[in-house]
Amino acid sequence: MMDPDHELFVTVVDEGGLAAAGRRLHISPAMMSKRLARLEERLGAKLVHRTTRRLALTSAGERLHADLRGILAALDDAERRVSGASAVASGPLRITAPTSFGRMHLAPYLQHFIDAHPKVDLTVDLSDDFADLIESRADLAIRITADPGPGLTARRLATNRRILCAAPAYLAQHGTPQTIADLKAHRLLAAEGQMPWRLVGPKGPVAVEGRSHVRTNSSELVRELTLAGGGIALRSLWDISETLGQGKVRQILPDYEGSADVGLFAVRLPQHNPPAAMTSFIEFLVTLYVPTPPWERIVLP
Repeated sequence: MMDPDHELFVTVVDEGGLAAAGRRLHISPAMMSKRLARLEERLGAKLVHRTTRRLALTSAGERLHADLRGILAALDDAERRVSGASAVASGPLRITAPTSFGRMHLAPYLQHFIDAHPKVDLTVDLSDDFADLIESRADLAIRITADPGPGLTARRLATNRRILCAAPAYLAQHGTPQTIADLKAHRLLAAEGQMPWRLVGPKGPVAVEGRSHVRTNSSELVRELTLAGGGIALRSLWDISETLGQGKVRQILPDYEGSADVGLFAVRLPQHNPPAAMTSFIEFLVTLYVPTPPWERIVLP
């Protein structure tokens, strides 16, 4: 059996604070604080930074939390093997995913996972922030990136194919660019931090410099401006495949796409024996997106 103060520490991190953890463990906030201080004194290391607004782990606290989560998972697995019980996915599972992607390509399928794993207590946070798994108390993150992050375990689910596109109305008014150099004479649309566009063409990498015709921090606003004929954008296939199929946007300069380094990943903290709920959700994502994600099955070869 694990040391009670270790279990208390894991609960504090999972719940995001002493008060919430105390309610879960039926322990007063004062006693929670006392026991956490006792653990820190015993280990000779500060585990958390306490502020009035939030609780943040120190580097020592991060290491201890990751180790203890792995130990708890191993203990649970050992008990199941001894008792002969099957490895049923159960318990809390917090997922974080990008807002638009989660709405379009996760939410419609979630009920299948819920039906298959009714004992999992699922929480899904949609945010375009690059969430820190420990600070956000997330068990698993879906990330669209070239670098999932240091010290994390990542499962690549798909390549994030990005293409240049524009609405027919824009092309009718401004003409269709025939070369990369032609883009300099066109209205380009991108959210903050998305330019320069780094493309790969027949002769290798190409960078498209410029500034967005409309400045915005919203990628969704860029999408809507593109559909409305506001300019040319570099968009992910998962975002515009349906509108491509409907003819609302057209691909331009098809020999050029965004770098294939950018992918769709399932990212978690490293654990030797992760909980069944987590592994079940990752396998669920694999059934959705591997080997060919749905947004690539209709529009492009």
